[in-house]
Amino acid sequence: MTQLAYHASHEQFSPSELRDLAILAEEAGFDAIASSDHFHPWSERQGHSGLSFAWLGAAMQLTTLPFSMVCAPGQRYHPAIVAQALATLCEMFPGRLDVALGSGEAINESITGQQWPDKTVRNRRLLDCATVIRRLLAGETVSHAGLVTVQDARLYTLPSQQPRLFCAALSEETARWAATWADGLLTAHQPFPAMQAVVAAFRENGGKDKPIHLKVQLSYAPTSAEALDGAHDQWRTNILPPSLLADLASPEQFDAAGAFVRKEDMYEMVRISSNTEEHIDWLKQDLTLGFERIILHNVNRNQRAFIEAFGQAVIPALHSA
Repeated sequence: MTQLAYHASHEQFSPSELRDLAILAEEAGFDAIASSDHFHPWSERQGHSGLSFAWLGAAMQLTTLPFSMVCAPGQRYHPAIVAQALATLCEMFPGRLDVALGSGEAINESITGQQWPDKTVRNRRLLDCATVIRRLLAGETVSHAGLVTVQDARLYTLPSQQPRLFCAALSEETARWAATWADGLLTAHQPFPAMQAVVAAFRENGGKDKPIHLKVQLSYAPTSAEALDGAHDQWRTNILPPSLLADLASPEQFDAAGAFVRKEDMYEMVRISSNTEEHIDWLKQDLTLGFERIILHNVNRNQRAFIEAFGQAVIPALHSA
């Protein structure tokens, strides 16, 4: 049965509020929790940026669900520190945490003052980091000289069960490459034929028997107008082309780039509806691609209405499908 996860958006809500929402999501019937990881939000209107690794310790203690997170090692996070953080969480909460490694975005990573590399270099650095993290979690003493440097690093606290290292990929090209090294794929919803092609690229190049997760961006509210207004207010900076999103370096730049996004433009990249049956139909189509987990990100600010409505109508319908 496909797991349905609640997405905890650190860009949009304080850590204390997300803690309470994670508890509420478990009570409502969600099967898992997914965490974003940002230093800056994508918009001044979003307005938050809690540290995911710290939050995970508290949220996992207060719930019983499996968790996942997105993390971009290599510039803001040294891979040895990522490995240490994962080992600590997985020692305390065995078998409950997966991580999706990504090549990052300038809005978070450029705070170090280092040059922001192009996508090709970022992918090579990501693979370096994944190799280092995997070796450290296996208990090795690691030295590595490449796009990241590690000298005589060893983790003395190791988990009994290692986390799966997914790769976050939006394009066919990245998914094809990810299949050669990652334990699984995390992708985001887009028009169905494009999403289908990303999944096929992963499966046909080494990922056939590996798990795939999907993050769905949606806006649910009691009325259609509220759903559209909420999506436009909170998420209009996030529907721009991925190549642009990756290179903008501040919330102010994102807000400037999103200034001309119209409300009607939101429908292409966000599933906007006040009708739970419509959301069920969309998700049933997603299920045909064989996702192990579908992460539901309600992009507007009305999280409690979303959790309640999906807990009552959407999750039971999909679990019985």
